[in-house]
Amino acid sequence: MSANNKPETKIKTTAKRILEGVVLSAKMNKTIVVNVEKVKIHPKYNKRYKLSTHYQVHDETNQFKVGDKVKFIECRPLSKNKRWRVLVK
Repeated sequence: MSANNKPETKIKTTAKRILEGVVLSAKMNKTIVVNVEKVKIHPKYNKRYKLSTHYQVHDETNQFKVGDKVKFIECRPLSKNKRWRVLVK
């Protein structure tokens, strides 16, 4: 209990992922498609290989163009495929 005899409320926060990638498409309104590449190592052969994933990211101001490097963060669902939002520089 706090000093004024009210129960303390705890806010539950979740860790949100932050990713970085290159813009592939900026043709949609307020949405960009970002390619994220990561390198993994094969467990048996110890060979490195690349995996790439496309994310649809919310860009409120339409400021990013094809080829730009962007950082984006996980957020609530904004549409059927958009669950990411651009971090403002």
